[in-house]
Amino acid sequence: MAGNAEMASLEESFRKFAIYGDTKATGQEMNGKNWAKLCKDCKVTDGKSVTSTDVDIVFSKVKGKTARVINYEEFKKALEELAPKRFKDKSKEEAYEAICQLVAGKEPINVGVTKAKTVGAVERLTDTSKYTGSHKERFDESGKGKGKSGRENIVDTSGYVSAYKNAGTYDAK
Repeated sequence: MAGNAEMASLEESFRKFAIYGDTKATGQEMNGKNWAKLCKDCKVTDGKSVTSTDVDIVFSKVKGKTARVINYEEFKKALEELAPKRFKDKSKEEAYEAICQLVAGKEPINVGVTKAKTVGAVERLTDTSKYTGSHKERFDESGKGKGKSGRENIVDTSGYVSAYKNAGTYDAK
């Protein structure tokens, strides 16, 4: 079927999509949401011959009866199921090759991620070198915040009054 290098990149794509959005994922199993994302991002779904409903049906067909995820072997079966539907004019093997080429080497696309802009007033307001008074004490020389120690007065719990000159001399007498 597909070449050895192509199968390696296909498996790599499977792993990248399997861990997408899940910090606990190992990359061995893929859930339905990530399978749908893979099909959408790799342009397996085209809205005409293969729809998101078809993708969900194929996922349900290849996974185990009580399972919620698919492994790599089931993933390949799912691609085999979708291939003739996506490429109707090709034979079953050619369609599987073509669908593997669509998926191989791809990564999840982050859509709708907001980029931070610093323009005009925002830049002036966030420049810590221009801060004065008590606000200036919240940042070190490099402009990095000091955290809690920059926000609070640290209480001296030594037992002496703050202005007492002979603090720490009690045992010396």
